Formats: sequence, C-alpha cells, structure tokens
Amino acid sequence: MILFPAIDLIGGKVVRLERGDRSRCKVYSDDPVAVARSFAEQGASWVHVVDLSSAFGEDEDTCAANSAAIKAICGVDGLSVDVGGGVRSLARIDELAGYGARRIALGTVLVTEPGFAEVAAQGFGELLVADIAARDGQVKVNGWRDGAGVALDDAVAQLSELGFKHLVYTDIARDGMQTGIDVAAYRHVAEVAGFPVVASGGISALDDIRALAAVGEGAIEGAITGRALYEGNFTLAQALAAARGEE
Repeated sequence: MILFPAIDLIGGKVVRLERGDRSRCKVYSDDPVAVARSFAEQGASWVHVVDLSSAFGEDEDTCAANSAAIKAICGVDGLSVDVGGGVRSLARIDELAGYGARRIALGTVLVTEPGFAEVAAQGFGELLVADIAARDGQVKVNGWRDGAGVALDDAVAQLSELGFKHLVYTDIARDGMQTGIDVAAYRHVAEVAGFPVVASGGISALDDIRALAAVGEGAIEGAITGRALYEGNFTLAQALAAARGEE
C-alpha cells in the first residue's frame, strides 16, 4: 500500500485544517519544500499536495505562492507528487503536468462539469485522479464548503465510465480530527468504484494504517496521513513500515 504523507498549502505555507474548515487552520511550516525533502529523506516515494488556496478561491498572490511551492516540491529528487485542489481547467492540468506532477486530482468538476471531467480523463489518462469528499453520504465541493446534491455512491459509480482509474476518497467528518478510520467505508467505496481507493481522513495511529494495509491492494491502493504525522503520533518511517504490512 502506498503511504502518502500530506502537504496542504495556503499561501505557500504547510497547514492542516479540521474537517476542511478554513477557520480552523494550523500552520506547521513556512517551508513546504523542506518538508517534502524531509519526507523523501525518510523514505517516502510519494507526497500528497493540496492547493487549498485554489480550492477556496483565494486571491491571486496567495494562489501564486502555492503554485511556486508545488513546482518546487515537484523538483525534489526521488519524490512523486500527487497534487489537487481547485483544478478546474485543462490549462491548470497542463501547468501542473509541466511542473512534473505524477498524479493530478479533479474534485469539484467531477460533479459540476462531468463532461469536462470525461474529456480531461480521455486526454490525460492515468495522470488524472478522481478526488471525492463526502459527509453523511453526500458529496461536498468547492473546498468541501458546499453540497453538490449528489449522493456519494452515485458520484463514485460514474467514475469508471468517465475514464478514471484512481480515486482519493476523503471522509470529511474525520479529516484532520485524528479520530480513527472507518475501514468499511473505504471498502464500500472501492466496491462501488470497481477499482482500489486511496483512503483519506482520520488516521490517528499506526493501527489505522495497518488496518487499511490489511484490506489488500485490491481495495485500498494507498492512505494519506497528515496531522497525526505532524503532531508526532508516529514517525514517517513507522508509517511506511505499517503500510508495507511490517510490525
């Protein structure tokens, strides 16, 4: 199972939110490239980067600072970058691909502009990843602030038809809360999608990572960890070992 340490960006700074709430933001570093380099040095092969400023529609300078950080992170040796947040145009996909991103996530447009998502998936293939976040079985969009009027299962069921083969699913109620994970929820989403998912939201201990890894890569492709890592609940080396199924 792939272990994705997370770097969430606002104005070029590394932050974590609680349940995606912009007002409940904690800054962990002013140097996201140093954080990414540290992840690589500790053995990570992937990093999950989220451009929260773009997702929230913040001002141009704030978004530009994030773009500069993402471009620099993509230049860190030995690290593959999975990036998302506010990706809503072919031009932005091209830009991120030009930086060297290995996976680019589409979120809001999956439900607001499925036609665009399908064209993008056909054009960019395996480079694109579906990114769906939900609370109480309902999809949330625009930085998780708005309801989409779409049930989670309905949104996930159309992904294969649209051309997607990778999915990050976030359990919003648990994201950034270190409350533990709902393994059954990720199993269910993978079953509906018809392909494995990357689990996001709620990892608080190594046992959470072990529980996801134990499900098998047929259902769980990877897991994203953020706050628990930054708060020192475990080291990245320990998390990577747990993802490999080691004690």
